Amino acid sequence: MFVGGSSVFRLAVFGRRFWREIASHWALLLKSCGEAGSHCKARWFFLSRSASVFQSEILASAASKKYWDLSNYKPDQIKHSKSLLDKNSNNEVACKKCKKTEIRKTCRRLLTPRMEGTSSKAESTLQKSSLDVYTESNKRQHKSTSDTVILSVDTESSQDLDSDEDTTPGLDEFSGLSSYERKRLKNISENANFFASLQLSESAARLREMIKKRQPPESKRKKPKKRENGTGCRRSMRLLKVDPSGVSLPATPTQPTLIADENPLLPPGPLEMTPENRDDDSELFKRFLQTWANVSKTSSKNTEKELANIKSYKANLSGMVINEDTVHKVTKGAIFSVALHPSEIRTLVAAGAKSGQVGLWDLTHQSKEDGVYVFQPHSQPVSCLYFSPANPAHILSLSYDGTLRCGDFSRAIFEEVYRDERSSFSSFDFLGEDASTLIVGHWNGNISLVDRRTSGTSYEKLINSSLSKIRTVHVHPVHRQYFITAGLRDIHIYDTRHLNPRRSQPLISLTEHTKSIASAYFSPLTGNRVVTTCADCKLRIFDSSCISSEIPLLTTIRHNTITGRWLTRFQAVWDPKQEDCVIVGSMAHPRRVEIFHETGKQVHSFFGGECLVSVCSINTMHPTRYILAGGNSSGKIHVFMN
Repeated sequence: MFVGGSSVFRLAVFGRRFWREIASHWALLLKSCGEAGSHCKARWFFLSRSASVFQSEILASAASKKYWDLSNYKPDQIKHSKSLLDKNSNNEVACKKCKKTEIRKTCRRLLTPRMEGTSSKAESTLQKSSLDVYTESNKRQHKSTSDTVILSVDTESSQDLDSDEDTTPGLDEFSGLSSYERKRLKNISENANFFASLQLSESAARLREMIKKRQPPESKRKKPKKRENGTGCRRSMRLLKVDPSGVSLPATPTQPTLIADENPLLPPGPLEMTPENRDDDSELFKRFLQTWANVSKTSSKNTEKELANIKSYKANLSGMVINEDTVHKVTKGAIFSVALHPSEIRTLVAAGAKSGQVGLWDLTHQSKEDGVYVFQPHSQPVSCLYFSPANPAHILSLSYDGTLRCGDFSRAIFEEVYRDERSSFSSFDFLGEDASTLIVGHWNGNISLVDRRTSGTSYEKLINSSLSKIRTVHVHPVHRQYFITAGLRDIHIYDTRHLNPRRSQPLISLTEHTKSIASAYFSPLTGNRVVTTCADCKLRIFDSSCISSEIPLLTTIRHNTITGRWLTRFQAVWDPKQEDCVIVGSMAHPRRVEIFHETGKQVHSFFGGECLVSVCSINTMHPTRYILAGGNSSGKIHVFMN
């Protein structure tokens, strides 16, 4: 039953159920032996007392972490358990509790012969009962070994209990405690003395000091030793601020540095028309101004005629060529706007640059260099440029710097028409055919109405539109009370008769565009079509023949309009002679300028070979002649002529 006792004791050392099972098994054993009533009573007292003492001893051993393991006992040691029992009985006679000792001795005399004569049937019954309680017990232990172990364990437990009661010093005040608690207190005191003898706190302090001492010192850069008699390195006397004789120079007063504006505004008022690329040829420039001042506009009769046949139109376009004489650099920076003089005799091209320059190129002159004149009427990009429809000797230019000027060839000045330093202009157009009233679009979404007949350079009316930004403004060629504006994502059509200074609502809104819009223009003769250029690589043509609540979309033309950061954005414009055809630049190779019909079909492509090796972003067509002028982002003008 107790074989393999190490595992058995660990399982039941703290449970009461174990001891109850022990008592019940012994009662069953005694009953099977058929003892008399008195003998059974004595044996039962012995068993109950032995069980309590045995339990206390095991608990005390568990507290001191010393478990019993009977599997390590040898048979020779077990045979002498009876002699040990007799020796412990003689020692117990001297104990104070004589009564308890006599009872134990009596029980042992009565129990020993009976246990030796126990039948094999009772032993098998006992082993079967112990297997039901603990699975780790050994089934094959001998009867005598089991009985002897039980008696030796009981004897040793009683001996330890009596010796603890007599020999443990300092526990008189704990006389009311049980034997287990006394044993526990003894183990605690012994453990405390043991740990105190180890001197762990002193060892930890010594270790801390050793760790602190082992920390490496901070590495310091070794300073080079100075040579007392050696010559040092040479140093600049100018940096030391001393003269050659060694006398220190007086400190120079520091002047505050002023940060110059990259694009300072030009002074208000008229500016002289002085070419920047001419120094001495004043007579040649005067002849140039006189020539263009005397050029009168030839009335165009194309507005009264029907559109030319598309076949004849293609044939005329095929006869337009480009050569080295029709390509020239006119301005310094990228070209933002191009205009062609409406003269049918002479050819004059005007270009507005990013640097604020306005360049004029007379192609009828013998030498290219002699026919180019560059002026600086603005300080920021010139985004819009038109020759006056009423007086061809006037050219109007609008700039981001918030100024609108009119260049007069007859007086050789740039007159200031409109100025607003708090705002930036984006585009303008003529409201009246006599060019006396203008409509100006602002980058902040405002619209200005300007009358040139009044004195001053201010606006007549300032309207807050429903757009956050305005890129282009264009007036209907027939019904001039309507004008179209291109915003960031929307196209709006307004009526000048119903403009509200606070917040004007458009008559029509075109919301088909998915990305940023570059431009929107009416067709030049009838205004029945609207062409828009969008960054989604599409050109859209709308039917504006009936301006109502909606304008239907007619055609969508796939065209690469992604010019990037360094190229001027594409703006598709109508051909004034053939209002059903659109002109636009191209990113394709070889470089070209393309013309599309309103149905989406490609009409013609202008190739220039070695004369056209860059992208012409801004293009315009002569109103009556077959002349095409295109400007690139380096200031060059390319002209295709018949």
